[in-house]
Amino acid sequence: MASLTHIDRVMKSTIQLELPLELPRHPDRNFAKGGRSFYFFDFDDNVLYLPTPLYLFNKHTGEEKSLSTREFASIGEIIGLDGPWKDYEIRFCDQTGSFRRFRHKQLSLIDRLFKRRRQPLIEDLLRILPQPHHEWRGPSWNFFWHAVHNERPLSIITARGHKPETIQESIGILKRHKHLSRDPNYLSVYPVSNRIIRAQLGDKEFTWHTSKLKQEAIKFSVQEAFKRYGFNPNHQFGMSDDDPLNIRLIIEAMQDLKHTYPDNSFYVIDTHGGRLLKQEILMDSVQKPQPLVGEQLGLFNN
Repeated sequence: MASLTHIDRVMKSTIQLELPLELPRHPDRNFAKGGRSFYFFDFDDNVLYLPTPLYLFNKHTGEEKSLSTREFASIGEIIGLDGPWKDYEIRFCDQTGSFRRFRHKQLSLIDRLFKRRRQPLIEDLLRILPQPHHEWRGPSWNFFWHAVHNERPLSIITARGHKPETIQESIGILKRHKHLSRDPNYLSVYPVSNRIIRAQLGDKEFTWHTSKLKQEAIKFSVQEAFKRYGFNPNHQFGMSDDDPLNIRLIIEAMQDLKHTYPDNSFYVIDTHGGRLLKQEILMDSVQKPQPLVGEQLGLFNN
């Protein structure tokens, strides 16, 4: 069994004691210089493992096949082209299509008032929370907990298409169930497949790939950081994601940002397959990936 991280040990001991202890908070490394650490998180398979299914449709019969996000990622390039998925296709209707449980669901007034049905994200989260922590906490969970507990400004940048309020509601549930010590200090929330969010990011024709949308959301979030906290060369930014294509385009986005803001620090954390690899974006290169060890509580060693 893998050894517990420092956060896990502290949280476990606190639960065992059942005392109303307030865990200490740690200031930013550059706080005395006016700098802040900004944490950007992908959601699925990064912060949380959720049982949200995707659906493929038989082109001829309309039969549905459900897949997990990890199964979908492994076959995405051959759907409709080759192998056992040659006769299947992706359908894009938000209400009935392949990603319907990753989108905002149109619910009736009665459903909303009496909570007979809830948004799919909320349903899936409530279903998974009673299970053991290791089954639903993703590879970036400890970083997320650290950022929330220490009131770091954070952004959620996810491929989901819910309303931002639904993402925040789901995180509020984590706090109510005492998996988080407080509400996050939100910088921004970008569910980039939401049509309103897509338009805000510049995708007026709704043609951009998810990775391109995430690139723009990162740039918007950095601009929001400077707007809200003031420009400071000691600000530092880090984004964690599990998708290899997203990682490549996140690196590109941060390279652009590094050339615009050369005195600031930018990091990318690759959590694909549960690994934790950190790269700093330099002016003319990218640092060789470095494994993050369990005792590192933050993306920036603070």
